[in-house]
Amino acid sequence: MENTVLESLKTRRSVRSFSDRPVEQEKLDAILEAATYAPTGMGRQSPVIVLVKTPETVKKISRLNAKVIGQDVDPFYGAPVVAIVFGNRGAAPTWLEDACLVAGNLLNAAHAVGVDSCYIYRAKEVFASEEGLALLKEWGLDENYVGVANCILGYGVGEAPAAKPRKSDYIKTV
Repeated sequence: MENTVLESLKTRRSVRSFSDRPVEQEKLDAILEAATYAPTGMGRQSPVIVLVKTPETVKKISRLNAKVIGQDVDPFYGAPVVAIVFGNRGAAPTWLEDACLVAGNLLNAAHAVGVDSCYIYRAKEVFASEEGLALLKEWGLDENYVGVANCILGYGVGEAPAAKPRKSDYIKTV
Protein backbone atom coordinates (compact mmCIF):
# COMPACT_ATOMS: atom_id res chain seq x y z
CA MET A 1 0.00 0.00 0.00
CA GLU A 2 1.36 3.40 -0.94
CA ASN A 3 0.81 6.21 1.52
CA THR A 4 3.01 9.24 2.25
CA VAL A 5 2.51 9.02 6.02
CA LEU A 6 3.43 5.33 6.10
CA GLU A 7 6.43 5.97 3.87
CA SER A 8 7.60 8.80 6.15
CA LEU A 9 7.28 6.54 9.21
CA LYS A 10 9.37 3.85 7.51
CA THR A 11 12.12 6.18 6.28
CA ARG A 12 12.83 8.27 9.40
CA ARG A 13 16.30 7.61 10.79
CA SER A 14 18.27 8.90 13.74
CA VAL A 15 20.93 11.37 12.62
CA ARG A 16 24.09 11.83 14.67
CA SER A 17 25.98 14.56 12.84
CA PHE A 18 24.50 18.01 12.35
CA SER A 19 25.39 21.19 10.50
CA ASP A 20 24.97 24.55 12.20
CA ARG A 21 22.24 25.51 9.71
CA PRO A 22 19.29 26.88 11.69
CA VAL A 23 15.91 25.19 11.47
CA GLU A 24 13.26 27.49 10.06
CA GLN A 25 10.68 28.65 12.61
CA GLU A 26 7.84 27.62 10.29
CA LYS A 27 9.12 24.04 10.34
CA LEU A 28 9.63 24.08 14.12
CA ASP A 29 6.06 25.34 14.56
CA ALA A 30 4.70 22.53 12.36
CA ILE A 31 6.76 19.89 14.20
CA LEU A 32 5.67 21.11 17.62
CA GLU A 33 2.02 21.37 16.61
CA ALA A 34 2.06 17.78 15.32
CA ALA A 35 3.66 16.65 18.58
CA THR A 36 0.74 18.11 20.54
CA TYR A 37 -1.66 15.84 18.65
CA ALA A 38 -0.16 12.68 20.13
CA PRO A 39 -2.64 10.56 22.04
CA THR A 40 -2.65 11.07 25.79
CA GLY A 41 -4.37 9.15 28.55
CA MET A 42 -7.90 10.40 29.13
CA GLY A 43 -7.11 13.27 26.75
CA ARG A 44 -5.34 15.16 29.55
CA GLN A 45 -2.51 16.46 27.36
CA SER A 46 -0.22 16.32 30.39
CA PRO A 47 3.22 16.51 28.69
CA VAL A 48 5.06 19.78 28.12
CA ILE A 49 7.63 20.49 25.43
CA VAL A 50 10.42 23.00 26.04
CA LEU A 51 12.01 24.14 22.78
CA VAL A 52 15.62 25.21 23.26
CA LYS A 53 17.17 27.23 20.43
CA THR A 54 19.73 29.42 22.15
CA PRO A 55 23.18 27.93 21.51
CA GLU A 56 24.36 28.54 25.08
CA THR A 57 21.42 26.65 26.59
CA VAL A 58 21.65 23.79 24.07
CA LYS A 59 25.34 23.43 24.98
CA LYS A 60 24.58 23.59 28.70
CA ILE A 61 22.00 20.81 28.49
CA SER A 62 24.32 18.76 26.27
CA ARG A 63 27.09 19.19 28.85
CA LEU A 64 24.74 18.08 31.65
CA ASN A 65 23.75 15.06 29.56
CA ALA A 66 27.41 14.16 28.99
CA LYS A 67 28.02 14.47 32.72
CA VAL A 68 25.40 11.76 33.35
CA ILE A 69 27.37 9.30 31.23
CA GLY A 70 30.70 10.50 32.58
CA GLN A 71 32.14 11.43 29.20
CA ASP A 72 33.45 14.65 27.69
CA VAL A 73 31.44 14.42 24.45
CA ASP A 74 28.55 16.23 22.78
CA PRO A 75 25.61 13.82 23.12
CA PHE A 76 23.58 16.22 20.95
CA TYR A 77 25.98 15.79 18.01
CA GLY A 78 26.08 19.51 17.22
CA ALA A 79 22.30 19.81 16.67
CA PRO A 80 21.23 23.46 16.86
CA VAL A 81 17.84 22.75 18.50
CA VAL A 82 16.60 20.45 21.24
CA ALA A 83 12.95 19.87 22.07
CA ILE A 84 12.73 18.44 25.57
CA VAL A 85 9.60 16.48 26.38
CA PHE A 86 8.55 16.41 30.01
CA GLY A 87 5.92 14.19 31.58
CA ASN A 88 3.86 15.49 34.48
CA ARG A 89 3.81 12.66 37.01
CA GLY A 90 1.13 14.46 39.01
CA ALA A 91 -1.33 14.89 36.13
CA ALA A 92 -2.18 11.42 34.88
CA PRO A 93 -1.28 7.80 35.59
CA THR A 94 -0.17 7.58 31.95
CA TRP A 95 2.24 10.52 32.19
CA LEU A 96 5.29 8.56 31.00
CA GLU A 97 3.54 6.89 28.07
CA ASP A 98 1.96 10.21 27.10
CA ALA A 99 5.34 11.94 26.97
CA CYS A 100 6.84 9.08 24.93
CA LEU A 101 4.02 9.35 22.39
CA VAL A 102 4.60 13.11 22.13
CA ALA A 103 8.31 12.50 21.49
CA GLY A 104 7.48 9.93 18.80
CA ASN A 105 5.12 12.33 17.04
CA LEU A 106 7.75 15.04 17.25
CA LEU A 107 10.47 12.91 15.65
CA ASN A 108 8.18 11.66 12.90
CA ALA A 109 6.85 15.16 12.18
CA ALA A 110 10.42 16.45 11.88
CA HIS A 111 11.19 13.87 9.21
CA ALA A 112 7.95 14.68 7.39
CA VAL A 113 9.04 18.31 6.95
CA GLY A 114 12.66 17.50 6.06
CA VAL A 115 14.29 18.10 9.45
CA ASP A 116 16.64 15.47 10.87
CA SER A 117 16.38 14.27 14.44
CA CYS A 118 17.52 11.85 17.10
CA TYR A 119 16.03 10.75 20.45
CA ILE A 120 18.61 11.30 23.15
CA TYR A 121 18.12 9.65 26.51
CA ARG A 122 19.10 10.82 30.01
CA ALA A 123 16.60 13.71 30.22
CA LYS A 124 15.32 12.18 33.46
CA GLU A 125 18.74 12.29 35.10
CA VAL A 126 19.61 15.74 33.75
CA PHE A 127 16.43 17.35 35.07
CA ALA A 128 16.65 15.58 38.42
CA SER A 129 20.05 17.22 39.01
CA GLU A 130 20.47 20.49 40.87
CA GLU A 131 21.25 22.37 37.63
CA GLY A 132 18.38 20.66 35.82
CA LEU A 133 15.91 21.53 38.58
CA ALA A 134 17.08 25.16 38.37
CA LEU A 135 16.31 25.14 34.63
CA LEU A 136 12.85 23.70 35.30
CA LYS A 137 12.19 26.50 37.76
CA GLU A 138 13.48 29.08 35.25
CA TRP A 139 11.07 27.65 32.65
CA GLY A 140 8.10 27.78 35.02
CA LEU A 141 7.89 24.02 35.61
CA ASP A 142 7.76 22.36 39.03
CA GLU A 143 9.27 19.12 40.30
CA ASN A 144 6.29 17.10 39.02
CA TYR A 145 7.77 17.44 35.54
CA VAL A 146 10.14 14.62 34.68
CA GLY A 147 12.47 14.76 31.69
CA VAL A 148 11.50 11.98 29.28
CA ALA A 149 13.15 12.78 25.95
CA ASN A 150 15.66 15.11 24.39
CA CYS A 151 14.66 15.32 20.72
CA ILE A 152 17.53 16.96 18.88
CA LEU A 153 16.65 18.69 15.62
CA GLY A 154 18.61 20.12 12.72
CA TYR A 155 20.02 19.34 9.32
CA GLY A 156 22.28 16.35 9.14
CA VAL A 157 25.70 16.15 7.55
CA GLY A 158 26.01 13.32 5.04
CA GLU A 159 23.52 10.58 4.33
CA ALA A 160 21.27 9.15 7.00
CA PRO A 161 21.96 5.49 7.76
CA ALA A 162 19.96 2.84 5.96
CA ALA A 163 17.27 0.97 7.86
CA LYS A 164 18.26 -2.31 9.42
CA PRO A 165 16.14 -5.26 8.32
CA ARG A 166 13.16 -5.80 10.60
CA LYS A 167 13.42 -8.88 12.80
CA SER A 168 11.36 -11.85 11.65
CA ASP A 169 9.37 -12.25 14.88
CA TYR A 170 8.47 -8.57 15.35
CA ILE A 171 4.75 -9.25 14.87
CA LYS A 172 2.79 -12.10 16.38
CA THR A 173 -0.72 -12.80 15.11
CA VAL A 174 -2.93 -14.80 17.43
